[in-house]
Amino acid sequence: MASPTNFLLHTFVWLVLATTAFSLSPKFYDQVCPQALPAIKKIVHAAVHRERRMGASLLRLHFHDCFVNGCDGSLLLDSTSTIDSEKNARPNVNSTRGFEVIDQIKAEVDKVCGRPVVSCADILAVAARDSVVALGGPSWKVRLGRRDSTTASKNLANSVLPSPFMDLPALINNFKNQGLNQRDLVALSGGHTIGLAQCFTFRNRTYNATNIDPAFAKERRATCPRDGGNTNLAPLDPTPARFDTSYFKNLVKKRGLLISDQALFNGGSTDDLVKTYSSNPEVFWNDFSKSMIKMGNIKPLTGKQGQIRVNCRKVNW
Repeated sequence: MASPTNFLLHTFVWLVLATTAFSLSPKFYDQVCPQALPAIKKIVHAAVHRERRMGASLLRLHFHDCFVNGCDGSLLLDSTSTIDSEKNARPNVNSTRGFEVIDQIKAEVDKVCGRPVVSCADILAVAARDSVVALGGPSWKVRLGRRDSTTASKNLANSVLPSPFMDLPALINNFKNQGLNQRDLVALSGGHTIGLAQCFTFRNRTYNATNIDPAFAKERRATCPRDGGNTNLAPLDPTPARFDTSYFKNLVKKRGLLISDQALFNGGSTDDLVKTYSSNPEVFWNDFSKSMIKMGNIKPLTGKQGQIRVNCRKVNW
C-alpha cells in the first residue's frame, strides 16, 4: 500500500500535469499545425489593408467574445432554434462586424492544417493581435489552446458587456467581474485608439456633457444631429487607423468621444494612468499587451471541453 507521502506526491504530479495539459500556451499549434498562425496573419493584414477600420472591428470581436462566458467563440454563432445569437444583443447588433473575415481565416487555416484543428476562439485571439500589429501597434505572444462553445447567450451579452454610457465606478465594477483591474480597464480602453463609433453612442455626451471641450463638441455635432443619423460615424480619436496614444491625449484635453472614454479622466482614480499613457507609448504598449493576454485567459474551454467548430457560425452536430 502506498504511503501517505507517496500518495500526496503522485497527486501533486498529476495536478501539475493536468494544469500543464489544459493551460493555454503560445506554442499550442507549433507541432500540430505550424502554418496556422502565418495563415491568420496573412488574411488579417490583407483585410486591414483593404479597409483600415477592419483592424478595430476584429479587435472588438475578441473583446466582445471574452466578456460573455469567457473567450469561447460564442459571439460567432448564428441564431438557430436552440441558440439566441449574441450578435443580436444590444451592444452587438448592427455594430459588431468582420465575421466574413473570420470565416475566410477559418477556411484557410483548415486548408493549410489539413483538418479543423484551430478553434474559432483562438482565431479571434490571434486576429485581434495581428490587427493591432497591422495598424502599427505592439505585438504579444497569444496563448492558445481554447476550444469553442456549443452555446451562446444574448441575455448575458446584454447584461455584461460594458456600455459607452458607463461612469467610472460602473466600468471598474464591470471589469472587476471579469477578473480585470483598473490598470487593465484603462489599458484595454486604449483599444479605442483605433476605430469609429456610431452617433447614437456619443450624442448625449456631445449635446449635454459639461466635461467636454466646446470646440470638440461642436465638431461632433456636425456629424451627429439631435435627431436622426444614429449610424453616422465619428473617429474614436484623431488617428483612428493608427494604434498610438492619441486616445489618451484626447482624454486629457476633454475630447473623449464616449461617456465611458472621458470617465477615465474626470478627476477619478484612473487620471494618473491616463496621463502616463498619454506621454509614454512604451508603458501603454506594454500594459496593453499584458492586459490582452490576461483578458484572453478569461474562462477558456480547454482539454475535452467544447469542440473545434468546422464552421465558426454553427455548432458541430
